[in-house]
Amino acid sequence: MRKFLVVLDDSRECLNAMRFAAMRAQNTGGGVLIISVIPPEEFNHWLGVGDLMRDEARDRIEAHYQVFAKWMRDRHQIDPELVIREGEPVDEILAQVRDDPSIGVLVLGAASDKKGPGPLISQMIKSAGSLPVPLTIVPGDLSKERLEAVT
Repeated sequence: MRKFLVVLDDSRECLNAMRFAAMRAQNTGGGVLIISVIPPEEFNHWLGVGDLMRDEARDRIEAHYQVFAKWMRDRHQIDPELVIREGEPVDEILAQVRDDPSIGVLVLGAASDKKGPGPLISQMIKSAGSLPVPLTIVPGDLSKERLEAVT
């Protein structure tokens, strides 16, 4: 089964990327793999504090994932999977794509403000030509109705 890999982070545009991935998976008989990356600077402190911060980050990710997973199951009959990795976000996302041959599409949400699409997309575009899967960028301000129409 082809999976749509979508990034879970604290950005507003993450919501549209999740919606797109779930709708496309439902419409094509695919699955959804949600990845969240804990950057190293989040826990580069004293050993005990770093471990506590890592655990808190994982708990926060798991709580956000549960909200999206319930929505995907209830609304789109998709049971997503969660992968949590630690490291530099772009490196870890690329590693996940290379490590999992079932991933068919990488889905990212683009910010809609004047600062640009966001740091993840800006960095990922540099690797787009060598990605082993297509990259889908979903505008963060696309309406639900428009998302439904394009999926």
